Amino acid sequence: MDAITTVVRSPCKPSILLGRPTILAANSSCFGSNFRLSASAKLCTCVTIPKQGQRRVSVGNRRGFVVKAASSPESSEFSTKIAPLKLESPVGQFLSQILMNHPHLVPAAVEKQLEQLQIDRDADDQKEAPSASGTDLVLYRRIAEVKANERRKALEEILYALVVQKFMDANISMIPSIAPDPSGRVDSWPSENGRLEQLHSVEAYEMIQNHLSLILGNRVGDSTSVAEISKLRVGQLYAASVMYGYFLRRVDQRFQLEKTVKILPSAAEDNNVGESVMDGTRHDGGEETPQVMSHPEVSAWPGGDVSAGGFGYGIKPTRLRSYVMSFDSDTLQRYATIRSKEVVSIIEKHTEALFGRPEIVITPEGAIDSSKDENIKISFGGLKRLVLEAVTFGSFLWDVESYVDSRYHFVLN
Repeated sequence: MDAITTVVRSPCKPSILLGRPTILAANSSCFGSNFRLSASAKLCTCVTIPKQGQRRVSVGNRRGFVVKAASSPESSEFSTKIAPLKLESPVGQFLSQILMNHPHLVPAAVEKQLEQLQIDRDADDQKEAPSASGTDLVLYRRIAEVKANERRKALEEILYALVVQKFMDANISMIPSIAPDPSGRVDSWPSENGRLEQLHSVEAYEMIQNHLSLILGNRVGDSTSVAEISKLRVGQLYAASVMYGYFLRRVDQRFQLEKTVKILPSAAEDNNVGESVMDGTRHDGGEETPQVMSHPEVSAWPGGDVSAGGFGYGIKPTRLRSYVMSFDSDTLQRYATIRSKEVVSIIEKHTEALFGRPEIVITPEGAIDSSKDENIKISFGGLKRLVLEAVTFGSFLWDVESYVDSRYHFVLN
């Protein structure tokens, strides 16, 4: 088995992801328990809540602007102006307003929101359950469950807002909800490939280029030709690339650290090691299944209609790939695990906001009936842009998950 081909295990049970028809649930072999992947200035900001339904922001001792938590025309435009997913919780709507009007205040506002979430969680943990059984105990548990769900939704939207802010800081416009223009094309968004590429290390971008080659084959340099492709399949590809980006940032972070302190294993220093993988053999002498046979995007394109050059076209050995291959199986599996339910939910919701909720019917045999799926027209350049954004989105998810967990612990492993 290819050492870079790994199993991404979600902390959620498969039934949670399959509970409602979503793009992530559309391919349970990819998004259940066996998903396979190849391998500033300081601000003294105070956020107070004078009463329910609005939030007042003040910087230092000066009173700032008021953001209503209730839905407003401005907050409803957030999904079309900045990001496809509309934030719904009071905290999410509050951060949406700041992202639109005062994005430089987002870090300080997030800090205060996380402090409040921690205070609320600690207060609930300290409450004693009623000693008597019956209605009082059931009501207590239900209230605690509702509060926990509210905190979790607020936390998800804090994470999402931080990801969006990272795109804004890089001056990159996120792709809006997929909708065809009069000609039937969906890729009317601007090209941001250059900026997206610069957000990754040299070693990570080499891996991303291989990822693109596995998907597009010899079309990787073709930006004008248009293909008609299943919308559901493109959604699955996007979600898979988000998860790949999350994994890639995680291993690249460790790689860059070990490179800095000069303790990289010898395998990562020798690019020639990767050549044996393309021949179907491992560097340790064992048998190896070629990566191109187990990459998740192989099954995304029926008949290979996108990768005209064949999957694996243009794949090159890289230092980071060789580094990942040096991991033992336990380490590889740990690094390929999405650590929190919140990140799984964000990937699901963001992908659904982009591509819509598909009508998925499971046949008695367990297969997916995609007869109601629609096709979209997209250029290969637009498809490349989609994949680059997805990988970057996943990378940003790893960054903000680590940042938020250091202030409000929610990652279980």
